[in-house]
Parts: sequence; C-alpha cells; structure tokens
Amino acid sequence: MPLGERGEAQTSNGLRYAGRPGHVESYFLRANDPTRPRAVWLKATVFAPVHGDAQIESWLVYFDGERPAPVGGHETTRLRLGAFTEAADGVRVSACRMVLDLGAHGRATGEIETNVGAARVDLSWEPSTSPVAEPLVMLRSRVLREGPFPRSKLLTPFPSLRFSGAIEVGGERIEVADWSGMQGHNWGREHAFEYAWGQCLFPATAIEPEAMLEGFSARVRVGQALTPRVSCLVVRSGEHTLRFDRLFDLWRQDAALSKDRWTLTMTGIDGEARLEMDATDRPVACLGYRNPDGRLSYCLNSKLARVRLMVQPRRGAAFARESAHGGALEFLQSHPDARFPDVL
Repeated sequence: MPLGERGEAQTSNGLRYAGRPGHVESYFLRANDPTRPRAVWLKATVFAPVHGDAQIESWLVYFDGERPAPVGGHETTRLRLGAFTEAADGVRVSACRMVLDLGAHGRATGEIETNVGAARVDLSWEPSTSPVAEPLVMLRSRVLREGPFPRSKLLTPFPSLRFSGAIEVGGERIEVADWSGMQGHNWGREHAFEYAWGQCLFPATAIEPEAMLEGFSARVRVGQALTPRVSCLVVRSGEHTLRFDRLFDLWRQDAALSKDRWTLTMTGIDGEARLEMDATDRPVACLGYRNPDGRLSYCLNSKLARVRLMVQPRRGAAFARESAHGGALEFLQSHPDARFPDVL
C-alpha cells in the first residue's frame, strides 16, 4: 500500500475498533461509469453499541440515472472473530455475505438482498498511476486525528481507483470496465450531527492532468452544544495539491446546504476555490446510520451528482473542472426526510 508523504501511521487502512463498546467504523467503495450516469457503492460497517453485542453490516446501492430510484439493501449479523484480517498488503473484511479485500489491488465479492431481490458483485480494482492516487489525510493535526474531538475521523487510503468486473442487480448484469472510484475509511464514537461530504475524480485530458477533490462541511456536538459549521476542502491536480483545511478559520469559508445541493467557497494560503455539487433530480438513497447510543442518523446518498470546481491558486493560472454525473455527495442529518419514507 502506498504510504504517501504523511507516513504509515496516518494513512494506515487498519481497523481502529479495539473491542470496546461505543464505536462505529466503516470501509466504503464507490465506482462510477465514466460514460453513463451509473455507479455502485459498497460499505462494510462495524457497529459496537454502548449496550449490546457488536455487529457487522454490509451495504450495497446501485445508482442508475435511467431508473427512478436507486436499488439498495443491507444485511446485519453479529460480529465474529476473524471478520477482519490484516496483512502487509491490505485488510480483508468479511461482512455478512460480502468479502472486501481492501488494498491498492483489491477485490469485492459476494451478494446481498436488495429491494429488487438478490444483488451480486465481483469487482476488482487497481490504483491510478497519477499522483492524485496517494492516500489523503483530511485532518492533518494529530490532535484532531487522535484526540476526542471530533468524535468521527476520516481517511481516504485510495482516492483514485480503476474498477473492472460485474454486478448483478434484479437479474440484470452490469459489466464494469475501467470505472473510476475510490476507497474511504471512517471511524469514531458516533456519526457527526450534520454534514455534507463530497468527492469527485476528473479524468486526464489532452491538456489537463487527472484531478480530484474531497471536502466536507459539518457541525458536531460538544457536550450539549453544537459547533458552528466548519469546512475542509482538498484539491489535487496532477502533482499539485491545494489544501483549504483550517477548520476554525470561519471567516474564510462559506458553505450552503440545501436538500440536494452543496456549495462551498474556501480561501486560504493556497488561494481560493469554489465547489458546487448538485444531486437535484438524481437518484438518492436514504440510509439509516445507527449511533452507538441508540440514535438514528439519516444519510442522503447520491453517487451521480453534478460537480463544478473553480480554483484560483495563489501561484499559477486559474482552472476549472466539471463532471456531469461523477460526484459522490452525501448529506447526514438527525431527522428523517419525507421524500424517502423507505430508509435502508
């Protein structure tokens, strides 16, 4: 596994769950068809409630812009010894009937029951050869990464992957050939109270290198209070990385969240960036995320968002990148959404 410039400890894909109650941790993958509005999202979650036995969950959602709604489902079983196996080249996760071999060269196989019947997956992947594929640490401060605040941490061990294989959904077989995507990893004592999170890959062209962005805007609980909304954005374009990650520099960030749209303007020592992500009229899945204390959070999840990124670096020429349907966009909230009565 490539370690990047930040070191092995920070970019390790290893399991953080230590067997104690009050923990939730997820590994997730997403792959997007570069030519059509189609995407698949997979996730394995360890859920250790404050009271009760630890569990493991498998998730699958298939997004198709030609379908009125995504296809999805998840399964849960008691966490058993051997569900996670670490090796020098990655982590094997056995989640219900799904197996994820997570590494730079990995594979996902198995099946899961969805709202249209059984879904099967057999996908393999390899990293992009571009510099944007290096592991991404969003929280650079050791205090934030390892301390009690925030209660939820995130890491992107593989920001740019190329997928091949097939998935079968409701009897339909979808061939996957050179789809682009990523693998992420998050963990903590609970989910954030509220967030918007987005990630997008922009393929290389004749005149532009491969590029990617990842960012979030979030409010978290501190005791009985909520923080103001804080944001972070990282943009990579070829060998250049622009970081807008001074979370508490609130006067240099402007985030707006609506039902299906997130806009973010960030200013910092690397320049200025404006991000627009919009899942309006796109398939959206509503997922029920359990917190260890028993609360349920609601995640509105789309992998077909429109994306527009405009960047003015402190040094160098301005650039803009767009994606018609390649954006991974999620909103987490503490209340249900009447548009989605069926929560996965």
